[in-house]
Amino acid sequence: MYSRSLGMKSNYKQLGRYIRPVDVRNRGLVTTKLLGISVEKCFIPSIANIIGTDLEKYKIVRKGQFAYIPDTSRRGDKIAVALLREEECIISSAYTAFEIIDTNELDPEYLMLWFSRPEFDRYARFHSHGSVREIFGWDEMCRVELPVPDIGAQKALVINSRNIDNRIGILDQFDSLLKEAGTTAVASLTAGKSVLIDSSSDNLPEGAITIKDFCSRMSSGATPLRSNEEFWDGGNIPWLKSGEVDNGICDKASEFITPEALKKSSVHLLPEDSVLLAMYGGGTVGEVGYLATQATTNQAVCAMCCRNTEDAAYLFFALLQSQDAIKRQAHGGAQENLSKDFIERMVLILPKHKSASHLGLGRLIRQMKLNSQERRLLVAIKENLISQIHINY
Repeated sequence: MYSRSLGMKSNYKQLGRYIRPVDVRNRGLVTTKLLGISVEKCFIPSIANIIGTDLEKYKIVRKGQFAYIPDTSRRGDKIAVALLREEECIISSAYTAFEIIDTNELDPEYLMLWFSRPEFDRYARFHSHGSVREIFGWDEMCRVELPVPDIGAQKALVINSRNIDNRIGILDQFDSLLKEAGTTAVASLTAGKSVLIDSSSDNLPEGAITIKDFCSRMSSGATPLRSNEEFWDGGNIPWLKSGEVDNGICDKASEFITPEALKKSSVHLLPEDSVLLAMYGGGTVGEVGYLATQATTNQAVCAMCCRNTEDAAYLFFALLQSQDAIKRQAHGGAQENLSKDFIERMVLILPKHKSASHLGLGRLIRQMKLNSQERRLLVAIKENLISQIHINY
């Protein structure tokens, strides 16, 4: 039993008594808004090619209803399940939709918090069955056990969680304003044109310098041998992948390597205030990052170390301001990519007095770092809040 295997309390209830399946088809094309579900547990725009597809066969999901993908074979350790918080949409007929029978007994947002717990993902993966594909079926979903306190306690927990989410949203908006201020400042040097230009251009303007000459050091990362346990087990050195470079502050990683990996592999330890550029991988080509801690990266990231923080801030915002132009230079077959050599040859236009310090971009970066620290703290508080559900109830 789930409760025994995880040491859960005996007052847990099976989810099946609170939910029922929903199977309403899109007859008459009620909507053409097709959404998918991500492992981040939210609805996302579908990338499926629906040209010539009969959308009447798709399922309708309405606001306040849930949907999940029963096939758990190719989604790592997380289960793709989500609560629809917007107007109705359609989903693939392969998905399972359901709703809460009585929201005065079980709050939808409370249930979504339970689905967000790592323990739920582990349970669902363990109870997925099949030879060709592993399926977490409806019967298994109904056998999920969870604490169901009175509705007032549920709503109180939801409000606390929502307050955290709202604060994170404010920080995200603040960061957007800071990035806009930074890119506007560097764009003022060239009347709004790209601050980064191709080194092959004729008549280079005054103050033009290659990124290689502007930086004190440039390098690309590497992947320590996965089969060598001494490179990974117990590691505490952040190892960033290109997908973790996302046009903002980089101060966390999903994987870590050991000091032994630094000694015996080709990874480089990068200093704080390095600027990162994703060269390829996972649709992230051209994404920019500002390193707020010492870290290493994989080979899909180009790292640029500057002589001071003001130069690093200028380069970060210049890359952001010229991001569209950079992405247009990416090329390749199966996936677009930039090369380290190409990045080194890109020409950066500097302020006329050769210094970026008068723009004050460093203070924008410092505020973004503070925002990132607060965001990480809020995420940790929410994770702890969710993890304590089974203890408090």
